[in-house]
Amino acid sequence: MIVGIPAETFPGERRVAITPGVVPALTKAGLDVLLGAGAGLTAGFPDARYLDKGAKVATDRAQVFAEADIILQVRALGANPTAGRPDLELLRSNQTVVGFSEPLGEPSSAHDLATRGITSFSMELIPRITRAQSMDALSSMATIAGYKAVLVAAETLPRMFPMLMTAAGTITPARVFIVGAGVAGLQAIASARRLGARVEAYDVRPAVKEQVESLGATFVDLPLETDGSEDKGGYAKAQDEAFYVRQRETMSRVVAASDVVITTALIPGRPAPILVTDEMVAGMAAGTVVVDLAAERGGNVEPSLPDQVVIAHDVTILGPTNLPATVPYHASQMYAKNLSTFLLHLIDNGRIRLDLEDEITRSTLVSHDGEVVHPRVRELLPH
Repeated sequence: MIVGIPAETFPGERRVAITPGVVPALTKAGLDVLLGAGAGLTAGFPDARYLDKGAKVATDRAQVFAEADIILQVRALGANPTAGRPDLELLRSNQTVVGFSEPLGEPSSAHDLATRGITSFSMELIPRITRAQSMDALSSMATIAGYKAVLVAAETLPRMFPMLMTAAGTITPARVFIVGAGVAGLQAIASARRLGARVEAYDVRPAVKEQVESLGATFVDLPLETDGSEDKGGYAKAQDEAFYVRQRETMSRVVAASDVVITTALIPGRPAPILVTDEMVAGMAAGTVVVDLAAERGGNVEPSLPDQVVIAHDVTILGPTNLPATVPYHASQMYAKNLSTFLLHLIDNGRIRLDLEDEITRSTLVSHDGEVVHPRVRELLPH
């Protein structure tokens, strides 16, 4: 079977699905690798490095789709609904597509792939089980987003992060408040601490308190009932609006005292909850900074807008939506390792074998044999 890696077409996307380092593992499994010319260049991987590892390079995009049995992408159709639409015409029945595809947010794209007879797998749906840890691309990208969010905040904040003893006196450390202690939040805590900030963090799941404190941050205890705040996959569960109102009321004093607030709260398949209201932003000091990592899903911060810088009440609010693409070399390395490990899980004697008794395969399979087969995605389609 031939594995095709076309160049990414989503605006601003600099990652590549497969890096030269994982090509030998794919060829050892009986797969041929066909790279779209220049697909890895924006991530720092020229064609020559792929050729050295045994891959071939296609002359154009159409050749990749025409010859490949499996298409590997960072952003497949659902995660690239506009610029990725022309690829739908290049796909043929019985091809397999693997990548981020946002099936719970763009179920119509899953239906479009099914209609063309495409077998598609979504990397967002990798289950949080021990066997699948090395395939967890969401966590890999969240790690980068948390790290980069701190750097963006530090660059924007008109003061330094660390405490410094200088000839002009002592400079006090910046106060950073991280909302949400998942993978992105924990990495943001670690990165802010490395820069010398005083860090506080809050999560609706009390179980993460120990992790927060192990990184040198202070866990903010809010007097809220949080039973049932975590689903079986370890993600935060959506709460009712009454809970979020109480949460905002009790969190407002911490927000007001912070120089930087970074919000990371996402609920799979749901709009992001509003955690910081416009009124809470108004209570912050002039020149402070908010980074909303959930801006693409509606945002945790009321005034934030995706990929825009908003100035509200003299506070700078940033809504970056694709921070991993700003660190494309390492983001591609991490994603390629996750993606290739997942693909090799599916491969048996050089062919894809669909074992629907296997939790990883069953959880990630979105479309097959002309149908949307994933139960949660199917429920979202019009009946």
